[in-house]
Amino acid sequence: MADDLELTDAEREALHELTLGIEHIYRGYGDLLDCHHQVGRGMNHLHEAERLLRGAGHGEFADALRDDHLPSGAIEDMWTYELVDTFYENFLTNLGSFEGRVRDDLAAGERHITEREQQREWRERARDRGQNRNRSGSESGSRTKGSERSERSEGSERDGDEDGDA
Repeated sequence: MADDLELTDAEREALHELTLGIEHIYRGYGDLLDCHHQVGRGMNHLHEAERLLRGAGHGEFADALRDDHLPSGAIEDMWTYELVDTFYENFLTNLGSFEGRVRDDLAAGERHITEREQQREWRERARDRGQNRNRSGSESGSRTKGSERSERSEGSERDGDEDGDA
């Protein structure tokens, strides 16, 4: 468990940044898959346009679609499925393996170290607050709405992450 790990602050921060980097790259891979699907749909429409142009008596345009545009690659001579496969096999897989080795070495393979620590701290804070409330009876009569608001927003003032990775 992450509680048993003895990591320096620098190691925790490095693991967190590595995780965020991997997560963003996976999101980019998802966008690449979306691009692949969109281009494929577009190509299907072009294929239909070829048929319709030929049927309308415009064989030269239909031939250009068939011979030049439909078989060509999206980038150089690569079709989008090849881009997806190359990205996955040569970049994402290697990067994922690297991240796994780093996590294995520094954190006994644990993922999301920072988030686990934050979760533990927030649960302890809530538990401690609940125990204090039970010991003193009902605190709600002695506190003002402003102090309640201040205590609730206390967690949001932590070192927040713009990626919303809690």
